[in-house]
Amino acid sequence: MERLLAQLCGTSVLQPLPVWEGDTTGHCFTQLVLSALPHALLAVLSACYWGTPRSPDYNLPCSPGWRLRLTASFLLSIFPLLDLLPVALPPGAGPGPIRLEVLAGGVAAVAWISHSLALWVLAHSPHGHSRGPLALALAAFLPAPALVLTLLWHCQRGTLLPPLLPGPLSRLCLLILQLASLVAYGLGWAVPGLPQVPWEPLLPEGQEPETAEDGESWLSRFSYAWLTPLLARGARGNLQQPQDVCRLPYRLHPTYLTHVFQAHWQEGAQLWRALYGAFGRCYLALGLLKLVGTMLGFSGPLLLSLLVGFLEEGQEPLSNGLLYALGLASGAVLGAVLQNQYGYELRKVTLQARGAVLNILYRKASQLGPRRPPAGEALNLLGTDSERLLNFAGSFHEAWGLPLQLAITLYLLHQQVGVAFVGGLILALLLVPVNKVIATRIMASNQEMLQHKDTRVKLMTELLSGMRVIKFFGWEQVLEARVEAWRAQELGRLRVIKYLDAACVYLWAALPVVISIVIFITYVLLGHQLTATKVFTALALVRMLILPLNNFPWVINGLLEAKVSLDRIQRFLDLPNHNPKVYYSQDPPTEPSTVLELHEALFSWDPVGASQETFIRHLEVKKGLLVGIVGKVGCGKSSLLAAIAGELHRLRGRMALWDLSKGFGLATQEPWVQFATIRDNILFGKTFDAQLYKEVLEACALNDDLSILPAGDLTEVGEKGVTLSGGQRARIALARAVYQEKELYLLDDPLAAVDADVANHLLHRCILGVLSHTTRLLCTHRTEYLEKADLVLLLEAGRLVQAGPPSEILPLVQAVPKVWAEDGRESYSATAQSVWSPEKTKEGLEVEESASGRLLQEESKKEGAVAFHVYRAYWRAIGLGLALAILSSLLLMQATRNAADWWLSHWISQLKADKNSSQEVSVQTTPDSAGLLSAQLLLFSPRSFYTSVFLLPKAAPNGSSDIRFYLTVYATIAGVNSLCTLLRAVLFAAGTLRAAAILHRRLLCRVLMAPITFFDSTPMGRVLNRFSSDVACVDDSLPFILNILLANTAGLLGLLAVLGSGLPWLLLLLPPLSVIYYRVQRHYRASSRELRRLGSLTLSPLYTHLADTLAGLPVLRACGATDRFEEKNQRLLELNQRCQFASSATMQWLDIRLQLMGAAVVSAIAGIALVQHQQGLANPGLVGLSLSYALSLTGLLSGLVSSFTQTETMLVSVERLEEYSCDLPQEPQGQPMQLGTGWLTQGSVEFQDVVLVYRPGLPNALDGVTFCVQPGEKLGIVGRTGSGKSSLLSVLFRLLEPSSGRVLLDGVDTSQLALAELRSGGARRGEPDYWHREEA
Repeated sequence: MERLLAQLCGTSVLQPLPVWEGDTTGHCFTQLVLSALPHALLAVLSACYWGTPRSPDYNLPCSPGWRLRLTASFLLSIFPLLDLLPVALPPGAGPGPIRLEVLAGGVAAVAWISHSLALWVLAHSPHGHSRGPLALALAAFLPAPALVLTLLWHCQRGTLLPPLLPGPLSRLCLLILQLASLVAYGLGWAVPGLPQVPWEPLLPEGQEPETAEDGESWLSRFSYAWLTPLLARGARGNLQQPQDVCRLPYRLHPTYLTHVFQAHWQEGAQLWRALYGAFGRCYLALGLLKLVGTMLGFSGPLLLSLLVGFLEEGQEPLSNGLLYALGLASGAVLGAVLQNQYGYELRKVTLQARGAVLNILYRKASQLGPRRPPAGEALNLLGTDSERLLNFAGSFHEAWGLPLQLAITLYLLHQQVGVAFVGGLILALLLVPVNKVIATRIMASNQEMLQHKDTRVKLMTELLSGMRVIKFFGWEQVLEARVEAWRAQELGRLRVIKYLDAACVYLWAALPVVISIVIFITYVLLGHQLTATKVFTALALVRMLILPLNNFPWVINGLLEAKVSLDRIQRFLDLPNHNPKVYYSQDPPTEPSTVLELHEALFSWDPVGASQETFIRHLEVKKGLLVGIVGKVGCGKSSLLAAIAGELHRLRGRMALWDLSKGFGLATQEPWVQFATIRDNILFGKTFDAQLYKEVLEACALNDDLSILPAGDLTEVGEKGVTLSGGQRARIALARAVYQEKELYLLDDPLAAVDADVANHLLHRCILGVLSHTTRLLCTHRTEYLEKADLVLLLEAGRLVQAGPPSEILPLVQAVPKVWAEDGRESYSATAQSVWSPEKTKEGLEVEESASGRLLQEESKKEGAVAFHVYRAYWRAIGLGLALAILSSLLLMQATRNAADWWLSHWISQLKADKNSSQEVSVQTTPDSAGLLSAQLLLFSPRSFYTSVFLLPKAAPNGSSDIRFYLTVYATIAGVNSLCTLLRAVLFAAGTLRAAAILHRRLLCRVLMAPITFFDSTPMGRVLNRFSSDVACVDDSLPFILNILLANTAGLLGLLAVLGSGLPWLLLLLPPLSVIYYRVQRHYRASSRELRRLGSLTLSPLYTHLADTLAGLPVLRACGATDRFEEKNQRLLELNQRCQFASSATMQWLDIRLQLMGAAVVSAIAGIALVQHQQGLANPGLVGLSLSYALSLTGLLSGLVSSFTQTETMLVSVERLEEYSCDLPQEPQGQPMQLGTGWLTQGSVEFQDVVLVYRPGLPNALDGVTFCVQPGEKLGIVGRTGSGKSSLLSVLFRLLEPSSGRVLLDGVDTSQLALAELRSGGARRGEPDYWHREEA
């Protein structure tokens, strides 16, 4: 190496690359280090931008600034080539050998050509409207010092003094022109880009965003230059909706994933085998990348050892030092690229598996038979379990990578300190079973916590579904207590997990210092002398040793959690499917005129027949007949229709349908209505036919209802149709079935929920009218409507006891009282939760139904940085005192750790200073200190980590008293550090647990106190998302990331303090690096925040869609709409995957840039150390300490921004919880009144001129209602659908506040009563809501 450099530079072998020559730097050093290397970096960085996509307006002329930069860059590519002419022509123009000048000039020309191409591409891309990437502009100025130093050399050599030589003079002129071009380049960069008008918008309306990654060059892939348009949109605040995110690569698109996964999946297969077959080979191939990256990770400590040895001994040639420094830099860069690509590709494989798992979960849900899990359990599988399962991807490679890393680290430690490493190893190995016990306890507690979480989410699902009933009965506090009881059990398990986590954090943070002390003390006691090389290499290796020791139990824990979630998902996938080919006979009915035939058919809700059975000995239904089904309540009428629809288990017998592929129309007893417009509910995916649509509306008596709506049939209805009365829900469900134009209709009591006039209209216009040509099975308890039926079936106890014409069967059924048939009330069997409410919207909420009829609003999404009040809310939830205590213990922990390392550096420096005057002395032993393992040599005890060392053997050349002094101080500092670490871990766990409990309690209380209109207009999945995903984030993910953020922040502060004190010259690099660091992280955070929010925003529709599918599964199958709903799930999943992929890709974009910044700092430290060594100023102790810290700088910089951004994005969950906890409107609670014991004993009710309007601009729902009911009177309320019957009860119990007027109960104004007192004092109607009960 020295000979090659000497030949290239024309110097001696002893000093091939002199840094200084006279009063300036050596010319060879200037050309190779200060010119060729920066130009090479400029060439590579410029090439990364060659693939930047063009802007739509790329034909527009460039701005003056870009044109000036292009011109300067082109000239700078020409001048180095012209500069070679006087060098090549005899007699040569110096100042260096021709080979050196050709090498430097050629590299410079290539670099500026590459830069010119990059500038041309950028000028015609969206960057043309700004100054372009700052990093590229800064890289263009890196060769400037070499030009200035060369100009200084010409001035010192007197090139302009006579006699003037043409060669040197021409080179000087070209040099001045290069400097002038560089100044012009800077002026061009300072000129702003084009006006912003053509730049708006970044993504024009209707234009799809760019496709991620596909078709990009390898340089663009490594540098993530393809993310530039996305990051630009994020920086400008244009990431407003999921469609603004770049499209998925082909191999991540759900359609491709479904195709690949289905090729390896069949019903009853093991999920893990299918995932392995689809994605396993690519995943295992990433192990090679992981292996190479792990090996490169050891280059840092090894080259650090060589470099510090070079500085300490001072006997090796300079070229060796340069090689060590270059090796440090190149190893850091290459390792960064490989680790970054490994993380990126691993995330892509994880997203592939995620897309396949979520898709198969939904497909399974749409194919389930009668055995179906609760919606809450299915939602947990979609959210929690799928994420835990996919954590396997990262854990598996770590499971073999960490032991390999541990083995190599131990070997290198042995190479440095010999058998002394055994002391630290024994201590570390003793902690392995401790970590194993902790991991086992955490896993067991985690399983119990998941069970409590399942129960809590299930209870919340039921609670939100029956919120109207809860408010009628005033059960909010009772159910709040039930939810809090399950939450307390969940937090109890979480508390165990967090304190065990704290123990792991303590071991992770304190173990490096303790192991270092044990190793160094053992090394000294064995009679060796510490050196800077051994100390700081050992320190770097110990840091690498701690990672596998502490992470391995968590990796195993992650694998076990993935196994638990895999089993849960597998049990779900193993549930029996609804198989029409098995359920229905493949042979058509025996008679061509028969549409339905049952023979010896036995059905049950239970697969083993434990519940009531439905038995049909023989039944044939001819085409075009109207078949009535009658019987007592509970006799099995609905069960028969459910059996025909395939919703029961067929235990035996035969059931045949004519042309099953066409499906059938189904109107269930509990109508299923989507959260969509009335028109969309009726069309249900079928093409709009104006004539047919008009006929259906008329037949189902919906015209009058739609006419009073501001948006007509484009008005949105609430989730499950809560803004409609039971009659209107039933008619919309019937209209949906009629519009599908099927041959067979199963009608389960659609007339029960409407008044007599509407029922009569439906019978004659719809069932006997529009549907007259079809086969209809009508189940009803109102026998007067079956007089025109062709056939009537009489059921009793699940058996078909008789069938015949109406004249024979109807007299056998108990006649319905005439008064009941004509009283006009809506039936109790309807699932009506409110009166018809075209005007029923949220009063005072921003999500009010607009004039266009839109009730469902897009879920609100905050923009920009997380607001300060969110940080303040979390701070207050932790508690002021506790938060301050956490910060104080954290700072003390970092200060004592830096103090321990500085003390080692000081000790080594003293050893080096005393080396010349120290002589080896023999070890004197006494009977009291005869052995190395005597009790007096133990520096650590369980109490204080330190005992007396007065009888240490004299093993060091500078005397045992000095050793005793240094080791005493070192151990004392380490003991204090250990205590501070433990205190910080315990306090942090306590603070985050307190915050989790308080935030959930506030959210639950606020939601339960919200008005009923909030629940009418808000999808249940949106609220459940906060109680499941967001609460889980606050419980677990946020504390985990916040802990890392605090540790990284303290670590970076300590690192800067050490670097500043060890190498003050390094502080000159801090301003430019700080500017770059700030701009990079700000650019990243602007997009990362929005992508996280969009990710949460696109997750809620997935939850809602799954819950909606499970609720309406019979209707979906009957109408043949399962494929359409699956396609919708694919679209929703694709949008969510877009955001997830973009978020992970931007994280890798940040990581590679921070890794390169860390490599630059390591290179700068090594370079400064070499220069100081040449000048005789290098202190090996301080240089070794600085380099050992600098090796972790990359991780700290990356970890700080990554953890801060992740913390900020996790705080989005706190923001969403606070949005509900603070911004939800509350029901006016009223003031408790001192009422006598006789209040509400009479029961008089008086309405005085009550006016109710749901929103200004709509007609009054109640218009001056006045009446009085005396005690003991019985009052019946009748009226047409939507006339305001239920509104009276809503006003009476203050579910809705009247606009004017008063309501008196026993003479007391209800508006003056507390809500709990009012609602607990009266009887009210019930609704068919059933509550799941589990004993705690």
